[in-house]
Amino acid sequence: MLEPFFHGFILALGLILPLGVQNVFVFNQGALQPRFVQALPVILTASLCDTLLILVSVLGVSFLILGSFWIKMILIGAGCIFLLYMGWITWNSKPSNVSEESRNKFSLKKQVVFAASVSLLNPHAIMDTVGVIGTSSIRYQGEDKVIFAFACILVSWLWFFGLSLMGRLTGKLDQSGNFLLVLNKLSALVMWGAAVFLLYTLVSK
Repeated sequence: MLEPFFHGFILALGLILPLGVQNVFVFNQGALQPRFVQALPVILTASLCDTLLILVSVLGVSFLILGSFWIKMILIGAGCIFLLYMGWITWNSKPSNVSEESRNKFSLKKQVVFAASVSLLNPHAIMDTVGVIGTSSIRYQGEDKVIFAFACILVSWLWFFGLSLMGRLTGKLDQSGNFLLVLNKLSALVMWGAAVFLLYTLVSK
């Protein structure tokens, strides 16, 4: 009973730790929003999207969906376009005027849409979930598979809440806004880099 839990926990933690578009966005919103409660839409959306991907992978449905060449191409193309657009928004945001910028650039609706997009339109995240979590879950059956899936989901929820809190603390310490300005530029570069890599993947196919 403990084996599938620890297996899922460590596996999911290893997948979620690396710097990626989803992590960058959650951290940024934790830092940029005037109050922590205003970052909750991003945290909940990212966590729910990860939960959906994990459940789909564990149930084996994702293997059927991603078995289609055209679905993978559409997914990569949409992800590339979105990352380019989001990188542009992030590059041009000005943390020195957090309240106004947050309202103008990241309204409640945009927070949810962006968080869902960086979770569901990220081919790398989907491939990792399907290829690693989905494949690893095959060894478990019944209750053990449920425990494995629960551990993976628990990591996502704990991680996104913790990441947003770290962003919140960083935002409070950085009264000048200079750190967040640099972070935004780096975040945009990460997004554009991911988009270029996706474009290369699409062209090479």
